[in-house]
Amino acid sequence: MGGGQSQLLVERHGFSYICSMKAIKNIIFDLGGVLINLDNKLTEKAFVDLGAKDFAKYFGHGFAASFFKEYEIGKISDQEFIDNLRSLGNLNVPDEVIIRAWDALLLDFPKERVELLKRLKCHYRLFLFSNTNALHMKAVCRIFDSTFASGTLDELFERAYYSNELGMRKPDVASYLHIVNENKLIPSETLFVDDALVNVEGANEAGLQGYFIEPGKTILDIGFKLNATFS
Repeated sequence: MGGGQSQLLVERHGFSYICSMKAIKNIIFDLGGVLINLDNKLTEKAFVDLGAKDFAKYFGHGFAASFFKEYEIGKISDQEFIDNLRSLGNLNVPDEVIIRAWDALLLDFPKERVELLKRLKCHYRLFLFSNTNALHMKAVCRIFDSTFASGTLDELFERAYYSNELGMRKPDVASYLHIVNENKLIPSETLFVDDALVNVEGANEAGLQGYFIEPGKTILDIGFKLNATFS
């Protein structure tokens, strides 16, 4: 399991350094912005168009409204979240309109990324860890199912972890350690891939090898040498 001849530039404590893939046996991938394409501005625009003019103040990686985070760790129900969105934007629209606006940011699964995961699975233990919510995951599964003729998203991984089910979210160090301990992973042998630097830094604090996907880059740019000899 694991190995190869490539090297990665990983992030730790604000500094970059080279990590050999020979040392990596496990890879934990983020979902949104890493495997599925996202455009947060589409959801912002959808809510602004509905009348929630200040929605951008409350939406993003650093949620200003606490109910966003509560929903991401499963503390409130779908209906409570929808009602909170309605109240936040002072909206008088049906639930399905709010759900459609909330899901607007979810775009597509590029097939080449999924093919890469299938190839990596032959050489590494693969895991998924996403800060997400129940409504988005329903939409994500619909998009995946409509793109691929067979299989499910979860089947690409040994185990998939979703914050709303786990009750913890990135970048809390405890969330990474839960995955490490439950699967008996050695942190230094585990690569964590995310497009949010704060989540990469959280993984580093937990002892993992954090890889930050910079804007404009994808997992295809990481440089996995799958045609090399693995050991």
